Amino acid sequence: MKIIYQKPIIDIFSKNKRKKEIPQQKILVDHRENKSSVPDELKKLGLIVEFKELKVGDYQVRNTIIERKTRQDFLSSMVNKRLLRQTQDLSKLDKKLLIIEGENDFSEINPRINSNAIRGFMLSIMLKNKIPIIFSENQKETAKFMQLIINKKEKEISLNPTRSNLDEKQQLEFILEAFPGIGPKTSKKLLEELGTIQNIINAPKEILEKILGKKSEAFLGLIGRKYNSR
Repeated sequence: MKIIYQKPIIDIFSKNKRKKEIPQQKILVDHRENKSSVPDELKKLGLIVEFKELKVGDYQVRNTIIERKTRQDFLSSMVNKRLLRQTQDLSKLDKKLLIIEGENDFSEINPRINSNAIRGFMLSIMLKNKIPIIFSENQKETAKFMQLIINKKEKEISLNPTRSNLDEKQQLEFILEAFPGIGPKTSKKLLEELGTIQNIINAPKEILEKILGKKSEAFLGLIGRKYNSR
């Protein structure tokens, strides 16, 4: 009996669809976090970590900016008002998150600080600045929270705070706060006294010195500085 071997029939109408390789997302980490074990925990989870100077926050996970605090750091930055400035910067972003590592009990760290003052400060962060707060057990769990965020399919955004969610007053304040030595209180004072940014720029030196004090020198220097294209 003669055995006939046939070649396998190729279906020319079938399409060999290859799955598009989705580039793995990077988690951007501020240089100040290089002493933390969170970047190492992220790498253990198979995530790509890139150290970079971030203008706001400690981590950028897709389009979410994250400020990470230990309980001790949260208290110290609350007392020296550094956290106030950080949360103001975070509030200008569309998506932001504050992660505090450790249990929600600060009494053992500094019993001299009233617990109600801490609760009130956290409520202000969440309600006034609209920043969600998450408590994680440790740095390992912090990394897992970031892994959950990066697995969501969302569009990347710029590192710079967005101005699209600011009202008209906040937009003016935002512009003035870019000047050296001009904080939220000073920007409001300038606008209350002079009304518009144009009036502020055109104001006599004496008036600016009266409002800004020693800060007026740096302010006037920047206004009058010539742009060098080279």
